[in-house]
Amino acid sequence: MDITYTKHGDYYYPDLALPPQPTGDIGRFGRMRKKYLKEYQPDTFALMLMENTLTQHLMDIDHEAKEQIELITSQLAQAEGVTEDLKARNQLGWIRAMNSCQVRAEEQVIREIVLS
Repeated sequence: MDITYTKHGDYYYPDLALPPQPTGDIGRFGRMRKKYLKEYQPDTFALMLMENTLTQHLMDIDHEAKEQIELITSQLAQAEGVTEDLKARNQLGWIRAMNSCQVRAEEQVIREIVLS
């Protein structure tokens, strides 16, 4: 590997460049994961930052968390009988039941994926 240098004033500086960063939104769960890594696993956080894998990891975590929440929410709703029929008969009851399913799914995903 050849390193090139650029002269600035009296000094030569190496021409170094970082590999391109993945672009995209890390999302809510990615931000939670980043905070967790920074606070509770600083060595892993620093290593991923140096290896340029942190952003992609956070985007993957966010994507996986959203998929799992959707899957678990639908499974809970089906198990508890939250159907379109209930939605037609009692809209507020359906909203209450779906919100409950969603919150429980998010809690499980945060525990198992984000904070692990």
